[in-house]
Amino acid sequence: MKFIETLKNVWKIEELRNRIMVTLGLLLVYRFGAQVVLPGIDASRLAEFSGKFDAGGIGGLLNAFTGGAFANASVFALGIMPYISASIVVQLMQIAVPYLQKLQKEGESGRKKINQITRWLTIGICLIQAPSYLFGLEALGVPSAAFILGKTPMFFVSSTIILVTGCVFAMWLGEKITDKGIGNGISILIMVGIIATLPLSFAQELASSSLMLVLIELVIWFVIILLSVLLVMAVRKIPVQYARRTASGEYEKNIFGARQFIPLKLNASGVMPIIFAQAIMFVPSFLGGVSFMKESSVGQWMQTSFSDMFGLWYNITFALLTIVFTYFYTAITVPTNKMADDLKRSGGFIPGIKPGGETAEFLDKIMSQITLPGSVFLALIAIFPAIVVKFLGVQQGWALFFGGTSLLIMVGVAIDTLQQINSYLLNRHYDGLMKAGNSNRKSNK
Repeated sequence: MKFIETLKNVWKIEELRNRIMVTLGLLLVYRFGAQVVLPGIDASRLAEFSGKFDAGGIGGLLNAFTGGAFANASVFALGIMPYISASIVVQLMQIAVPYLQKLQKEGESGRKKINQITRWLTIGICLIQAPSYLFGLEALGVPSAAFILGKTPMFFVSSTIILVTGCVFAMWLGEKITDKGIGNGISILIMVGIIATLPLSFAQELASSSLMLVLIELVIWFVIILLSVLLVMAVRKIPVQYARRTASGEYEKNIFGARQFIPLKLNASGVMPIIFAQAIMFVPSFLGGVSFMKESSVGQWMQTSFSDMFGLWYNITFALLTIVFTYFYTAITVPTNKMADDLKRSGGFIPGIKPGGETAEFLDKIMSQITLPGSVFLALIAIFPAIVVKFLGVQQGWALFFGGTSLLIMVGVAIDTLQQINSYLLNRHYDGLMKAGNSNRKSNK
């Protein structure tokens, strides 16, 4: 009853209600576009092609991120992933390119210029990925008869323009959701795409397994979701003391320094290490198939071992890369030196630690200590789909939801969206959707 009452409170807030309706409307447009097949391709002949992605594997993972648009040869076949790739590249370039570093320090105006650079880079990536996708359709299993007008230059040029436009339009939808809706638009589009393949994957698992086994799988799935939530939200609180000040007026009084905390996240890098590692994992099988290596024993081993995302060597390498990239991404996104400088300028200090360099070293040491268990935990979640396939015999398409990028994106986006809705409720003096927000409101009374 309390949950229903909270949902009613959500609907009572006009601004929040409008934002939710805008978000749902834009998501409906995105899902509709994922079903629109490219002009010149016969949709009735894509059944066999689409079926190849239902069994999971690397193709199934690509299809999951686009919500089935990849297998549908849709106008949104590239999804939002080119924008994600461009964002990652720009973020990494900010470390080495002085111009981007300067823009980063310019505040809102600099952020707008960086966003514009990201958009142009997205178009550049699309211009590479779109022709590659079109040329690879027949190799992936689309019959020649499916190309109604034939594979003419006109078809490739027009389809490339449509695919690039589809990606840019999806990017625009994501930005509009962020501005006018609720939550992070780009992340929500990815999450909705992933969830779109969930019912079919579960139905296939239900049809091929006993009811008792499916119930056991559901229990394990919910446990993994809870552990993923803990990983996303876990923080190490570093106590901070601010210097005592004296206020003068009619009489002097001491204002004792406030005691606060610096929250250092156990997994400060989020899902990015898995995305980096996943991108690298395509390289060994590609190298094994090049002309000078595909006939050798090493090349054949690389093709067989790294083309199966549920294989042993694939997952050992995947886990190690995830741990390495967790340290790398944490190092470039958590500026301990800047945190120490900001703390010193504001008159704060960590008890027992001198302000300045020693504080930066202390924060860096703490981050290194908590990143180790965080990275190992993240690596275990990354390879957990392979574990359930090996030991429980779970269908590969359903196994993708037991860990890896798919699960962490769903958990992270859900938590972020709930927190935004919670802030609206608490600002209007309603009970929040999340226990933490509700308890905080009570403690402030």
